Amino acid sequence: MRAKARLELNGKVVGETKAYDEKNGIIYWDIPFASGKLEAIGLDANDKEVSRYAINSTQQPVELTIAEKDITISKDRGVAKIMVQVKDQNGLPVMLSDNEVTCTISGPGTLLGLEAGNNSDMTDYTDNIQRVFHGHIAAYIQANGEAQPIKVTFTSQWLKPVEVTINVK
Repeated sequence: MRAKARLELNGKVVGETKAYDEKNGIIYWDIPFASGKLEAIGLDANDKEVSRYAINSTQQPVELTIAEKDITISKDRGVAKIMVQVKDQNGLPVMLSDNEVTCTISGPGTLLGLEAGNNSDMTDYTDNIQRVFHGHIAAYIQANGEAQPIKVTFTSQWLKPVEVTINVK
């Protein structure tokens, strides 16, 4: 049984079904760029779909977003992890973004660090300014012992900022 795949752009086939190449270990197509949703559909030997992976082309980054809106930590040195994502006007993650983000905290909390997962970035992760990598960054905020909310704001030049309040109990 040989695995196969086909390539679709915006629901139309742009890469005919090809079998897995045992010699180089990949299936590939050479197609011109066009924006939209590009999907690789994995097929079994009977041409039945067994997997699907999609990527979407994006526009310029316009905003910072946070998935977690309801965050609660312990006042006794509890730590919150906040994931910040750069998105375009359609709400799609901009994976090629490398915008510089500033984190500001008000309330009884401390920024432990900003981390984007870029192994080649040698800047100080404990600084409140860091570049996103693959369009996202994580912030680690620790409570300082008081049961009061901590407001965390993320800003970046040219992007709409985002703010979240950490509940501390």
